[in-house]
Amino acid sequence: MDKVLLFYEKDDYYDFKDSKTLEGYSIISVTKLIHNLSLIKEFDTNSEIIDLSALTEYNSIQSIFEQMIYQFEETPIFICDVSKREKLEYELRFIFDEFENVDRETFVKKVKETELLNNEKQLVSKRHKKIIDLNDDELSQFFSEFRNRLYGHSKFKDDFEQQIRTFRVFNKLGEHKILSLFLMGESGVGKTEVARTIFNCLKGEKKLAKINFGNYSNEFSLSSLIGSARGYIGSDDGEIFMKVRETDMGILLIDEFEKSNSTLFNYFLEVLESGKMTSSLGEEMDLNGFIIVFTSNISKEDFKKRISPELRSRFDYKCIFTLLSDNDKMKYIEFRAESISKKVKSEFKIDLGEQLKAYLSTCINVSSYKNMRDINKQIKKEFLTYLSIYQSNQDENIEIQNNTTKVGFTRKLLNILNG
Repeated sequence: MDKVLLFYEKDDYYDFKDSKTLEGYSIISVTKLIHNLSLIKEFDTNSEIIDLSALTEYNSIQSIFEQMIYQFEETPIFICDVSKREKLEYELRFIFDEFENVDRETFVKKVKETELLNNEKQLVSKRHKKIIDLNDDELSQFFSEFRNRLYGHSKFKDDFEQQIRTFRVFNKLGEHKILSLFLMGESGVGKTEVARTIFNCLKGEKKLAKINFGNYSNEFSLSSLIGSARGYIGSDDGEIFMKVRETDMGILLIDEFEKSNSTLFNYFLEVLESGKMTSSLGEEMDLNGFIIVFTSNISKEDFKKRISPELRSRFDYKCIFTLLSDNDKMKYIEFRAESISKKVKSEFKIDLGEQLKAYLSTCINVSSYKNMRDINKQIKKEFLTYLSIYQSNQDENIEIQNNTTKVGFTRKLLNILNG
């Protein structure tokens, strides 16, 4: 059987990949096999394709590939980025019988036929709902819910509403692509909660797209975030592209922004200027209409020292979150009690009424806690006490929906609490 190397255009890669996925194939990088030749014995030519693009980064391409190619019992399908064609066509001229371009019409047609079958469903599932999509009534409801769900920070709420209204107008004029908020303050005062509240008030059903920059402080942080070059191990999309694709809302949270480095700061400077994210492969994702919330524990003084003037000027709104008042903390306890009670009633048909709220409000001294994170930890501890009191007041054999045992009942309630 002739050995053929197929070349694809960069813009066609994902269509080609999708068409082969439909046929039951997966694509792996040649580097995976070069680093572990024993994997060749496990290679399945009926379900795997080898991408040779990364070969051009090695010296002695011919000798390296010859050590590998003759260990296959059957000839696999080999593909490569067309930009590498000149070099590989020469280096591998004694190994491959033919060098050809992939038949683009075949795989594009296959992908389009599959897309047409579920076109409407796919459009709905992939589309991000954004603040710019709301009509006037929906926007009013959004602001009302946002104010009720976010505790404290009344000035921020007023400013946020004005920012949203201004953003919607100038976004329609094509002059404002992304609304960016930079929130500073101590841990647990509600910065991250802003993004979660926006997500929930937009009725998000999937997961909030969140990136923690505490994990992006090393020299390889940009590759981890936006993906590495195709053909390398781990060359799939970076975390930020995966998170944005997986969410259904036009809201992105960048937590602990100050813990990263200048490379990523510069990347986001470009994102906020263009309204688009660009992967390492040059592919773009349009974030028009998105809200990006950046959070940081740094002070106002450190903000000026750590963040460049160019990037600071790109943030639409900058705010320092202060500690919550005791009244705000008490409202948060009441909210959490109501939320837990509703979930318990929905799951087990048990109505806790106002009992849990009264219990938590009485036994938790809000003045002893600086922030909501500490209060929430105490709520969990007190709920365990409340749970034991509740169970001791019931008959020995509690009958609840689907005959859950006491142990199972406790476990499920704890899952509800953590959720």
